[in-house]
Amino acid sequence: MLEKEFDFYQKNQKELSQKYPGRFIVIKNDAVIGDYATEQESYESTIKEHELGTFLIQQCLPGEETNTQTFYSRVIF
Repeated sequence: MLEKEFDFYQKNQKELSQKYPGRFIVIKNDAVIGDYATEQESYESTIKEHELGTFLIQQCLPGEETNTQTFYSRVIF
């Protein structure tokens, strides 16, 4: 799930972090489909046109230590 999008980010991290420093980008199908100042803004804007689970929101930061995956779920126990 979203491995393709995360791989795209990792392969292009240097260029993306220079083009979108500190910004939250939305990746879908090996393409950046949006960039936003906050994670919340990127989420709220993207779900208007794209189904959950079909896109990745990633903050653009330099360095390998930022190459982690965090998944959020709206599951309520």
